[in-house]
Amino acid sequence: MIPDADKKMSNMTHLNLYAGANTLEIPTECPDCKRLGSPCSPIMFSDNKKICENFHFFLQDLEKQGIFFKAKDDPRISKVGKFLRNSSIDELPQLINILKGDMSLVGNRPLPLYEAEMLTTDSRAFRFLAPAGLTGLWQVTKRGKKDMSEAERIALDNNYALNHSLLLDIKIILKTFPALLQTENV
Repeated sequence: MIPDADKKMSNMTHLNLYAGANTLEIPTECPDCKRLGSPCSPIMFSDNKKICENFHFFLQDLEKQGIFFKAKDDPRISKVGKFLRNSSIDELPQLINILKGDMSLVGNRPLPLYEAEMLTTDSRAFRFLAPAGLTGLWQVTKRGKKDMSEAERIALDNNYALNHSLLLDIKIILKTFPALLQTENV
């Protein structure tokens, strides 16, 4: 990355591949209310339907600009950086974090603070129940794919967090090697 790359993001929102790209079916009811069997927050009317306030804000968030930031041909990445990223060499320093015990080999990717702050609703925060990891379910499922929506990425992270096991970790590790050899830009 070039110096001060994070400060240039505000001028690049139009390049975000995740913005407005939610292609998953939007839920019709609040999963927390359904699980509890009663409203999880105050009830309100939205589009002539009764919904809980939490679900209303969740739907509003879906309509906003993306949580994650990814740009095709990101101008903040240098030529050397692009090579390091596409070859996954930039991941090698994370091995130090794994050896120190700060990260796991398999888990959900650690997020920059500005992304993590936007994943605090109950339906999104499950991802934080899993350990932070070098590789994970969404990386081996959709790494480098252009059709990856923000909602799909969140669902894969939550799925891993709620269902992680030694067997799933082994499957992810085995799928990581072919993902590293892909020819698509990441």
